[in-house]
Amino acid sequence: MDRSLSRSHTHARSPSWLITAATLTLLCACGGERGDDVLVPGTDNTAPSEVRLTWFGLANWTFKIGDLNIMMDGYMTRIPPGYFQGGSDGLAYTRAPWPVDQGAVRWSHSVLSNKPGSPINLVLTGSSQFDHSFDTAYWASLTKATVIGSRSTCYQLQAQGIPLEQCKPVYGGETFRLNKYVTMRVVRWTHDGSEQYAPRELQHVPTPDADGKLKGGALEDFPNGGGSRGYLFTVKTASKTTLSFFVTDSGAPQGLTVDQITDGINYGKPIERLALAMRGARLKSVDLWIGAGGHAVAAIIAPVLKPRAYVVNHIGNVFVPFEQGNTSPFRDTRLATWLAAKNIALVPPLQYLDAFVLDANGVRPVDNMPMKKMYGF
Repeated sequence: MDRSLSRSHTHARSPSWLITAATLTLLCACGGERGDDVLVPGTDNTAPSEVRLTWFGLANWTFKIGDLNIMMDGYMTRIPPGYFQGGSDGLAYTRAPWPVDQGAVRWSHSVLSNKPGSPINLVLTGSSQFDHSFDTAYWASLTKATVIGSRSTCYQLQAQGIPLEQCKPVYGGETFRLNKYVTMRVVRWTHDGSEQYAPRELQHVPTPDADGKLKGGALEDFPNGGGSRGYLFTVKTASKTTLSFFVTDSGAPQGLTVDQITDGINYGKPIERLALAMRGARLKSVDLWIGAGGHAVAAIIAPVLKPRAYVVNHIGNVFVPFEQGNTSPFRDTRLATWLAAKNIALVPPLQYLDAFVLDANGVRPVDNMPMKKMYGF
């Protein structure tokens, strides 16, 4: 195994094969909330009054919190479906490496930079599969922002020439003080239930081809990263209130309530890790959950998270060019009915570059036509 990013999580082996979740909690004491040490300095000149959320397809988001601008995932390339093969959904392997669509990423960056959400000063990935992190290295190159994600994400970035120090691998349980107003907690999460999506991390930096291209399959250079990562945010506002939201870009009900074991390390049950993060943040509920997985996942998560509102994540078609807009709108009537019965407000994105504001009054859609017009939406 390449140990350049493994830290204590891989070298602190116990004789009994598994490192337990209790041991993991001690090992994950990083970031912190004490002193003046913040992850994204220079982003707290303005006390935030709201969080502005912009959805740009699939599981791609920007979160503007005062001067802090966070981007999550950012997949703009479209690998043709004919390049994939194998596995239960045909996405395990690819026939050949594929290039990042740098033009698509640059244009998206210019659109996001045109209005609220610029400059991007932190990049997150949830899953490390192609439809989440395939373009992350190029985003890192454009923005020079720190990237937070799985070890696999960091290995993918290294393979594409991004400096080691620009990516922070996270394993679940970390707390980051982003600035004096915003704290982020990392929750070890799950992907979905098909066999090639068992928690899996890259064991070394992948080798690109002669042109710098990687292979996008789930069993190639883009595994899920040991499941995925959820992020729990708490925001201290100018009015001394707290806003809170939790974002996940994937999920499977069968993986939420069982121990997640990756590389011989037991990271615990995701649902219990979420409860631990909630306690650490002193939250009994959140204002917003941006989530994926449908009714089956919501029925497990909502009793712990107690969200006041739910924004649907990871919708759209991973093969249809972004310029065609959202061709796969939300139609999950079972989830919608269940949320209504639980008095959880449903706020589904409709078109790429839809924007929302979270403030003391809740979540509401807001106009984002200047960005949409740049794509003709």
